[in-house]
Amino acid sequence: MNEISPKEVRELHVRITGELNKVIVGQEQIVRLLLVSLFARGHCLLIGVPGLAKTLIVRTLSEILQLSFKRIQFTPDLMPGDIIGSEILQERDRRLEYEFQPGPVFANLVLADEINRTPPKTQAALLEAMQERKVTIGGQTRTLPDPFLVVATQNPIEQEGTYPLPEAQLDRFMFSLHLDYPAKAEEMEIVRRTTLHEMPALTPTVGAEDLLRVQRLVLAAPVSDHVIDYAVSLAAATRPGNPAAPQAARDYVEWGAGPRASQYLILGAKALALLKGNISPETADVREVAMHVLQHRVITNYRATGAGKKSRDVVQGILAEVKEASY
Repeated sequence: MNEISPKEVRELHVRITGELNKVIVGQEQIVRLLLVSLFARGHCLLIGVPGLAKTLIVRTLSEILQLSFKRIQFTPDLMPGDIIGSEILQERDRRLEYEFQPGPVFANLVLADEINRTPPKTQAALLEAMQERKVTIGGQTRTLPDPFLVVATQNPIEQEGTYPLPEAQLDRFMFSLHLDYPAKAEEMEIVRRTTLHEMPALTPTVGAEDLLRVQRLVLAAPVSDHVIDYAVSLAAATRPGNPAAPQAARDYVEWGAGPRASQYLILGAKALALLKGNISPETADVREVAMHVLQHRVITNYRATGAGKKSRDVVQGILAEVKEASY
């Protein structure tokens, strides 16, 4: 199979966003970072109030990329077998046999809608599949499709009857992306498109094989030592026990980001650089993905609550203080 070049990756990015723009108005950064996570084999957490097109973005992306897509609506009564599948007793030729019925997790792109509405046991079943990219049922291990990406959504408004994801499970997500309300001009365009015309037809111009080629290039892309140094320094600066951590981290952080954050900072920067047509990332690429990699990994303490500081505020302060090392 022919390898793909950075220039071809940039062209793929242009084609994908061009098709998405037929349906999606605004949300350019969210779309860009979703593609980065997909190219880097990472999973995403989308946080936003209802009606901001979270489901539409993911479903449209699956159509353009010609990926199998499944949406799981998480509810308090959802069981692990409803996600990963189960073995059902069937009668064949007067004999009873177990037949495996795959769950919706057996898809290239899985939308886990309102993941915080289901109990931890069911959350853990999905998160294990995310980490291992395989499931074990009835003593038999079954591999999930490749590529495989989970996009989970959370509604930040309603907290009653929810089961917040533990920190160890939040760490499985590469990015935490917060969707905001559209600007007035964007909202007017949304109303025009959805009330005056039928939705335009999409042209699937990218396939799963193209995506796998990009993912291999992301892993193979070289990274300079000074870029790795900067990514590791950013992650270390969130840890309050680090003597070199900024004052904001020592004052307001209970637990900082672990080594997985450093890995995702580099993978995200590499994928972002390829979207621009560059083979190797710079520290600017690390800075661009840093907020979305770190904000759900920085756990603030009671002092931060008293001061009205959120993890996002702490990460912004760290990004302003940590400087690039000279090599």
